[in-house]
Amino acid sequence: MAASVEQAKGKRVQPAWSPPEGTEQPRLHLYNSLTRSKDEFVPQNGKQVLWYCCGPTVYDASHMGHARSYISFDILRRVLMNYFKYDVFYCMNITDIDDKIIKRARQNHLFEQYREKKPAPAQILGDVQTALKPFLVKLAETTDPDKKQMLERLHAAVTLVLGPLQEAVQRGAAASEVAPKAELLLKEAKDLLSDWLDSQLGSQVTENSIFSILPKYWEGEYHQDMEALNVLPPDVLTRVSEYVPEIVAFVKKVVENGYGYVSNGSVYFDTAQFGGSEKHSYGKLVPEAVGDQKALQEGEGDLSISADRLSEKRSQNDFALWKASKPGEPSWDSPWGKGRPGWHIECSAMAGSILGESMDIHGGGFDLRFPHHDNELAQSEAYFENDHWVRYFLHTGHLTIAGCKMSKSLKNFITIKDALAKHTARQLRLAFLMHSWKDTLDYSNNTMESAIQYEKFINEFFLNVKDVLRAPTDITGQYEKWDSQEIELNKSFYEKKAAVHRALCDNVDTRTAMEEMRALVSLGNTYIAARKSNRQTPNRMLLQSVAAYLTEMLRVFGAIDGVEPIGFPVGGSGQNMDLEVIVMPYLSVLSDFRETVRKIARENKVTEVLQLCDALRDDTLPELGVRLEDHEGLPTVVKLVDRETLLKEREEKKQVEEEKKRKKEEAARKKQEQEAAKLAKMKIPPSEMFRSEMDKYSKFDDSGFPTHDAEGKEISKGQTKKLKKLYDAQEKLHKDYLEMVQNGGSS
Repeated sequence: MAASVEQAKGKRVQPAWSPPEGTEQPRLHLYNSLTRSKDEFVPQNGKQVLWYCCGPTVYDASHMGHARSYISFDILRRVLMNYFKYDVFYCMNITDIDDKIIKRARQNHLFEQYREKKPAPAQILGDVQTALKPFLVKLAETTDPDKKQMLERLHAAVTLVLGPLQEAVQRGAAASEVAPKAELLLKEAKDLLSDWLDSQLGSQVTENSIFSILPKYWEGEYHQDMEALNVLPPDVLTRVSEYVPEIVAFVKKVVENGYGYVSNGSVYFDTAQFGGSEKHSYGKLVPEAVGDQKALQEGEGDLSISADRLSEKRSQNDFALWKASKPGEPSWDSPWGKGRPGWHIECSAMAGSILGESMDIHGGGFDLRFPHHDNELAQSEAYFENDHWVRYFLHTGHLTIAGCKMSKSLKNFITIKDALAKHTARQLRLAFLMHSWKDTLDYSNNTMESAIQYEKFINEFFLNVKDVLRAPTDITGQYEKWDSQEIELNKSFYEKKAAVHRALCDNVDTRTAMEEMRALVSLGNTYIAARKSNRQTPNRMLLQSVAAYLTEMLRVFGAIDGVEPIGFPVGGSGQNMDLEVIVMPYLSVLSDFRETVRKIARENKVTEVLQLCDALRDDTLPELGVRLEDHEGLPTVVKLVDRETLLKEREEKKQVEEEKKRKKEEAARKKQEQEAAKLAKMKIPPSEMFRSEMDKYSKFDDSGFPTHDAEGKEISKGQTKKLKKLYDAQEKLHKDYLEMVQNGGSS
């Protein structure tokens, strides 16, 4: 029969192949502010991504609000580059010409000039009193609650030190007493005096170099902060002061294209003309905010919203492309006379110069959407005559401090340096990773404690895996048979990797990705514990794969900055050596020697030696950043851990032990008190137990049992029954006491 079937088939040929159906893979989607939805990310040119990010206005210290934006964009940038393998070209600007910078630089210059003249205490006193007059008017007119509170606090601080100086000057006190008081007033009144000096002499400050000192200093501080936070530097950094010729050319073309007009030496963008064009739209990001005069004036700057400036516009919705410089402002030559760039134009001109007529991604903080980014879009599309200057607009969420807006007036203004003094850059980044980049992030003790615990949790897993991998084996011994436990863990491993991938495709959802990674660590810990409880060695290769994947993902996120195949770097940043590789052989020898000594000491019951071994583990080695973990019937585990972490653990352990001791002593005291109270009660004969309660009873029978209540009424049968129960119980209790005394017990 078989032969006939073979003959029917004829010549042997390959059978038809059944191709796999496959599964649809998720694609990267990003939340695009231009559509307010998650759009599939499709770069304009293959894998190349042109990305522009709004940088800081450098006139003061970088704060956690800056960190919110720049760490978040650093994470997004790293994920696109190192996970999705895009070729990202990242451009960022530094705003070093701005109304805030001009005013602050001018004030600093005038205040330093004032100090250099070494004014007499009486003059300082008089000048501060004079400066207080316009200050108090400003205070009365201020409606913003945060600003008002800040001004009120300044007023209180100045008033507090002004009185003592005034009193000392009036009574002709000695210079040794007056001088320190004058210096203190000068310190407290710096902002108040600077503002007053600027109003009097600001127009006389004309040297451009004066306006460059301040931003240069704070730009340097900003770069140091970003390096400390492990934020990658941009591929290109543009400064407004270096791009003035390009900005002038950009403004000129916008005017030529019919979307700008000259007025009194300034140039303004014609929003009506632009919005009325068939191929353009004004207010793409926040159309409902168009016409918001408060937001528009904040975008123009404090020095550019005077009545004469506002009257130069055809419409109050128009905004400055080029500002004619007033006395006391830096200026550059232009076809319209001496002037300086408007705020919005700088990004358009610099980004256009570097990235061309269209970019893939533009990023910035949520509060920049209108008017800044909407105005950027309008003037750039007016220049290039297109409608796609930006394909994807990404905006990072706000940052709050313990649920409140960050504000100097609320005394919760936290600089990046302040934050790094309390937590490591990795802990800050983990906190950001555990939240969505586009939503509000609350920087609080709870937020940071969650990040610290996550770091500790995953680091313990890395240390446990390293301990498994250090166990000696030959080259073939590292390949072990897989049982059901390994197969199950490996299946979960691939499921978690797929879940992380889905999360990152979904608007780079690091929060979900981090939770999936945490779940993977939990599975790994369960597997290790199960194997060890059965006195079995965990599978090296499988755990190495899991730990290496987790390490690589944290490296992608920027939470690990090093080349270690597994875990967080040991030995601190800036070290070119792997501390773990160097010291672990010596620590292993020490651990083995200690274990041998402990074994001999236990066998011979030498308590002192065992105590010394414990002291080495608990007191000496933690000071060096080494943790020993003793496990009954298993080799001691050696881990390199940050010294401060170990010392904190030791202190917490000590506190727990002290609390246990305190609770034990408290329980013993309560038990003693209860026993004493019970004994005191036992001593009372039943005939006496009710006689002391004269407020309840007035007459008793011969056995001391109450017969009438306090008012002389005979006690009811029901009440008598209840009292009889108490009487009988006390009779038994007292009888027990008498027997105890007779037998030599308590007296």
